[in-house]
Amino acid sequence: MNKWYHIFHRATGLSPYVWIVFCILPFYFIFRSSSTPEVVSGIVMIILFFVCYRLAFASKGWLVYFWTSVQIVVSIAMTLLFSYVYFCIFLAFFIGNVQNKAGFITLYAIHIATTFITVNYGFVTQNQLFFQQFPFILISLIVVILLPFNTYNQKKQGQLEGQLEDANKRIAELVKQEERQRIARDLHDTLGQKLSLIGLKSDLAGKLVHSNPSKAQAEIRDVQQTARTALKEVREMVTQMRGARLEEEMQRVRQILAAAGIELQVEGDYRLTDTNLLTENVLSMCLKEAVTNVVKHSHAACCSIRFSSTPSEFAVTVQDNGVGMADVRTGGYRGNGLRGMKERLEFVNGSLELRSDGGTELVMTVPHVAKRPTKEVRSE
Repeated sequence: MNKWYHIFHRATGLSPYVWIVFCILPFYFIFRSSSTPEVVSGIVMIILFFVCYRLAFASKGWLVYFWTSVQIVVSIAMTLLFSYVYFCIFLAFFIGNVQNKAGFITLYAIHIATTFITVNYGFVTQNQLFFQQFPFILISLIVVILLPFNTYNQKKQGQLEGQLEDANKRIAELVKQEERQRIARDLHDTLGQKLSLIGLKSDLAGKLVHSNPSKAQAEIRDVQQTARTALKEVREMVTQMRGARLEEEMQRVRQILAAAGIELQVEGDYRLTDTNLLTENVLSMCLKEAVTNVVKHSHAACCSIRFSSTPSEFAVTVQDNGVGMADVRTGGYRGNGLRGMKERLEFVNGSLELRSDGGTELVMTVPHVAKRPTKEVRSE
């Protein structure tokens, strides 16, 4: 069950206190009337409206449209009897929460039509109270037109971001599963065989230690060599399992470019905060490949690496002052290295851009991790 204060929309730019004012305001219009039956009927309609409003948020299926219809009727009655039109703002927000497209369009059209008809009727009948609050009525009509679509689109965007986050999590789980299977294969194919070989040679050395000591020593040396090889392979596997971090990769980049005699210029902060490990690993591998291409093919004297971040993505730009690439203007990605970088980045919803004008500029972009928005009340 959602909290009661969730009925006050947080994306309209109005604080809950302003919405509370809209809840109290209809009583002012009602008590302007001197007729006791009108006052009583007005209070009953106000209570009925807010009860239906809350029930509409808590309901599903056809009940949503039933309670909304009752609210529309109450809003029309309040406009005609007491010149109070501002219930239409509550309805505008609620209709935007209806996620069924057909239901949303139907309620939106009905609400627009009834609001404009009742407001025009008030002006046609020369209702002085309508003329006194004309600027506020005009603002309310604009809200009735725009707010439902704004709310509807924001909720759709929130759902898409949630689905994207779930998809990224599933991809990460699949990558982890594949990595576990790869590690299991490596352990079976390499370390398992070598441990078996060590066991066999140790048994053989134990049998030969008295009858043929020299042969036993040779077997012991083979055991030692096999153990060293197995230890080396285990260390290599552990290094690979750690994954490549961008900060560690930058240290290697500095060493590679310094050894090649290429000046390095670094701009921006390469410490990632809103990117998952898989994306950072891909970006690190692509950076390594880009710098390797600079060293091998560019004949450059200077290499610039720029890191930039926007609210939605993180970009790494590698630029050199070398000979450039002749096939960039045709949009080609010659070589397995560039194609591999492009495929890796696309796997994590990133992109690769290549430009060559007095050197080569490579722009690698990856999205930040999509954060699931705070759940709000949803209506079917």
